Amino acid sequence: MAGHSKWANIQHRKGRQDAVRAKLFSKFSKEITVAAKMGDPDPDKNPRLRLAIKEAKAQSMPKDNIERAIKKASGGEGEDYEEIRYEGYGPNGVAIIVEAMTDNRNRTASNVRSTFTKNGGNLGETGSVAFMFERKGEIVYPASVGDADTVMMAAIEAGAEDVE
Repeated sequence: MAGHSKWANIQHRKGRQDAVRAKLFSKFSKEITVAAKMGDPDPDKNPRLRLAIKEAKAQSMPKDNIERAIKKASGGEGEDYEEIRYEGYGPNGVAIIVEAMTDNRNRTASNVRSTFTKNGGNLGETGSVAFMFERKGEIVYPASVGDADTVMMAAIEAGAEDVE
């Protein structure tokens, strides 16, 4: 009976799963490489690298792949990825900022432009929507650090806008 081999079905299913994992791992590897190039290759001193490694480990990326990506960045080899910001308007005039990491600016610009166009939006000029946004951060401390009043006073002195 043709097409009823359980082993063949397992092979095809595993092949698809491996392809998805490989794509995910290469994405994490690029992010780790860029983070290590932009800052210190030591995760203790580079918060962006620390976050990238944490996300990669959450998806079960092997430790040697992570170390290889960091070595690639510190060695100066491999592709040179850069971050680009695109601004535009989506459907119904919604302001959108797209931050992309690429090794080819022209290809990425055309991909972003076509995505905007296909979904009822248009790509704007640099600075056309950026004035509407503010970059924010969040700092979380465990409750054992101190009581609520002490933490609030320290945050206000440091310039925090909101404390919960």
